[in-house]
Amino acid sequence: MNNSIAVTDKSKILTEAIAGVTTFLTMSYIVVVNPAILAAPGTGMSFNGVLTATVLLSFLMTLLMGLYARLPFAVAPGMGVNAFFAFTLVIGQNLPWTIALGIVFWAGVFFVLVSATPLRVMIANAIPSQLRVAAAVGIGIFLTFIGLKNSGFIVADPATFVKMGALDLKTILAILGLLISTGLLRRKNPLAYLIGIAAVTLLAWVLGLVKTPEQLIGTPDFDSVFLKLDIWGALKLSLLPAILSLMMTDLFDSISTFVGVAHAAGMVDAHGQPKQLKEGLLVDAFATLGAGLVGTSSGTAYIESSSGIEMGGRSGLTSVFTALCFLPCFFLGSLAGMVPPYATAGVLILVGASMFRSISTLKWDKMEEVIPAFLTIILIPLTFSITQGILWGFISYVGFFIMAGRWRELKPTLVIIAMVALLLLAIEHGK
Repeated sequence: MNNSIAVTDKSKILTEAIAGVTTFLTMSYIVVVNPAILAAPGTGMSFNGVLTATVLLSFLMTLLMGLYARLPFAVAPGMGVNAFFAFTLVIGQNLPWTIALGIVFWAGVFFVLVSATPLRVMIANAIPSQLRVAAAVGIGIFLTFIGLKNSGFIVADPATFVKMGALDLKTILAILGLLISTGLLRRKNPLAYLIGIAAVTLLAWVLGLVKTPEQLIGTPDFDSVFLKLDIWGALKLSLLPAILSLMMTDLFDSISTFVGVAHAAGMVDAHGQPKQLKEGLLVDAFATLGAGLVGTSSGTAYIESSSGIEMGGRSGLTSVFTALCFLPCFFLGSLAGMVPPYATAGVLILVGASMFRSISTLKWDKMEEVIPAFLTIILIPLTFSITQGILWGFISYVGFFIMAGRWRELKPTLVIIAMVALLLLAIEHGK
């Protein structure tokens, strides 16, 4: 009987290990893509420094998710939020990246406070599903726009703002990478994103578009961005909209991931709520706070965790194995630095497409619900700001419900959020 129990335990550990490695393989593209976004021209951040920060945050927070929350979810810098950091805060608002890291830190502080109190339930229940979906769709379009820009498929134009770019060799390679990753995704290959990035990088190297680094194996860079945040510089009234928008984005992105994956995998309690939701959200909150400290955009639970759960991962042990897989990535900075922006363009487009597909869940029969969702979706890419889309989404939702005579259906918490959003916009644009 003891031997039977031992075999069962070994089998369970093996299953969790396979699940953990599967999760890592499906999300490992973030090790290259995140520093490529944050160290884009104009931000001033170090690629190697951000890569080290990405790996460090992913390792620590995924490990914490496994040991504390006991959930099979991996944590890493979120797609969409990293674009918000680089293109809205640093490039768009011309903020030093040190202050932008301070904004991430304070968003994490607020997120921790909300996650540790009943406020998390109140806010989560108050946010209409229409706006949650709209934010995801808008961010998906935003990521696709950045991917098309990085590929050279679209370029700036003084008359029409954007136009079709020249179909040069780099653009063709980007399209090829998109096709490769799409074909592999169709076959459910967990390495689809990485193979697409690697194929384009290899072809670019063969064609002489990128150079081989002097050292193939590097050392972690803990000097460039680690603990370089400007905490007090980020505490300005004019930056409060960005802090709260980032916190709200992280909050309902985390809730959506936990709820969606937990329900799909049957990991819910007797009341239909995801198991260990409070603990999971708290880890996500510390992933945002910790991101500002280590030098990257805020971390969040990854939807790719569902791939490991499908392989049988059901406990925190899955996350422990995923976390361990990140450790070798500390030494791959030199190789990752070879990856050109057009090699990751296909991944941005595909991630954007996966976020866009949730648009089918929007209800289109009532204009007072459709217009706020539409404004949220369209304002995120057109203003190049996730903040603007989310804030105007809250304000317009409450405004249109009042105009439609449905004000009694509005939850008090949502009205308060809309009033705060209006105040934040007044502060931001009042200057």
